[in-house]
Amino acid sequence: MTRTSHTAATVIAASALAAWIVSVTRMRGMDMGPGTDLGGLGWFLGIWVTMMAAMMLPSAMPMVLLFGHVAARQTASRGVLGPTAVFVAGYLGVWTAFGIVAFGLARLVRDLEPGFVAGHGRLVAGAAIVTAGLYQVTALKRLCLRHCRSPLAFLVGHWRDGGLGAIAMGAAHGAYCVGCCTGLMLILFALGVMSLPWMAVVAALVFAEKVLPAGDRLSPLIAVGLVALGLWVAVQP
Repeated sequence: MTRTSHTAATVIAASALAAWIVSVTRMRGMDMGPGTDLGGLGWFLGIWVTMMAAMMLPSAMPMVLLFGHVAARQTASRGVLGPTAVFVAGYLGVWTAFGIVAFGLARLVRDLEPGFVAGHGRLVAGAAIVTAGLYQVTALKRLCLRHCRSPLAFLVGHWRDGGLGAIAMGAAHGAYCVGCCTGLMLILFALGVMSLPWMAVVAALVFAEKVLPAGDRLSPLIAVGLVALGLWVAVQP
């Protein structure tokens, strides 16, 4: 790894750590379980983007670093931080869009049936966890995970030059990441999107699937565990 790559890795790691610190500071004591009020859109997006930076940047680091290295070579430049920052902006932009959609759906459910989630919290949470488990073994999950675990293949198939290319590639990688992690994110919204413990659990699962050498083999095991957990949550008094 070159000195500039070391610098980029340090910046990404420091950004993820800072996002975790901010998340812990702002979300401590806010875990209210299913039906948690998400507040206003602006406040929620501030929390959401911080959460995504904390949870997703560590697992995205191999892709981000490889992009920065290739971008620097393509432009005959030693600087990687500029293109890397643009790539990450595109990546987090997709997760921001996901948060907006999730916020809208959550508000729609609350408006249509104001007391349903609160009155049937364990059933809703259990069903969501089972759904997340089943999603783990779908073809879409496998496709997106394969792209997330193959940085070089992704860059070869999606390379675009320039700043617009960097943000487009970041967005494309973000889209695959959303497809890979949608089921796991459902757990957060089911069990309390402001839950720091569940945030840590989901982040650990995402990292394991994307980065560990045999991470792609973990998906069926995670699926079994989530289905069992969901059924247990649903039948608890």
